[in-house]
Amino acid sequence: MYTDEDLNLGIEKKIFSADSVQEFRNMMSSSNGSPAVDEENFRLVGGFNDIFIVIACALLLFSSLWVISSVSEILGYLVFAGLSWGLAEIFVLKRKMALPAIVLLLAFVGGVFAFSQALFGGMPNVAPIISAALSTLAAYFHWRRFQVPVTIAVGTGAALALLAAIVMSIVPESTGMLMTTLFLCGCIAFTCAMYWDSADTSRTTRKSDVAFWLHLLSAPLIIHPIFWNLGVLDGNESLSNMVLVVLLYLLMAVLSILIDRRAFMVSSLMYVIYALTSLIDSYGGIGYSFPLTGVVMGASLLLLSIYWQRVRALFVMRLPKSLQAYVPAIKEKG
Repeated sequence: MYTDEDLNLGIEKKIFSADSVQEFRNMMSSSNGSPAVDEENFRLVGGFNDIFIVIACALLLFSSLWVISSVSEILGYLVFAGLSWGLAEIFVLKRKMALPAIVLLLAFVGGVFAFSQALFGGMPNVAPIISAALSTLAAYFHWRRFQVPVTIAVGTGAALALLAAIVMSIVPESTGMLMTTLFLCGCIAFTCAMYWDSADTSRTTRKSDVAFWLHLLSAPLIIHPIFWNLGVLDGNESLSNMVLVVLLYLLMAVLSILIDRRAFMVSSLMYVIYALTSLIDSYGGIGYSFPLTGVVMGASLLLLSIYWQRVRALFVMRLPKSLQAYVPAIKEKG
């Protein structure tokens, strides 16, 4: 499987011409029945060898952690993070493997976080702040070395966790303040996603992959505080809440269509399904609420997928020209 990044590398190495690559993309768009920009590609698994390597890495990492932690927990997490970085030198920097890159990144940042938690565990007031700060730095250095697209989302998440930890250290008993902070963090993550997205509206470079993961991060951070404020997650089921939940998801759907990012809408889907299932239960749908919600949501999403570009055209053409430049252009099917 070859990605847009691979094709761009071929252009840089003068193996292909830019015109021939563009013609190839147009041909694939026509054969697939949708524009290339509409595919929302991102590289996850290059082949079963990726899965094989991930299994082997996981066995090595967690077995080493188990053995060394029996002597020293702090040393165990330090070795875990160090091995994750060392394995990335081979399978990410040299062999360019997609799934191992994601897993080893998470292992490295998670190892740094666990190491700092074990090291500063005796200071519960500052341990979360220090751990989040070190995790953010770990993600930054990992990005500088390996440039795995998901790293920006992980680093952003760690930085936002640092902000939330600072807020909670100031007002530790205020759940409302925490939810407000999470909502603002979601807005920040979404802004970062749009920054990367607007830099590659043709969706052909690594910048688009970075934006994809940031959108996955931003949606739950935005929607969770709203649902908490409505009381849906605490069992406060009412008809007005059902209406608000539906309107909220419709708003997110419209935004997803405008920016041509299904990831933003899908990452909040489970919240909506949970809320609607709970609300239907309260009106006598016990036993059938989940399948009924699944049928309605599944059919709606499939219908939207079929007419995605037509619906996009209706919305995007109504945007001011100055804003249209920041979203993928409308392209007719071939």
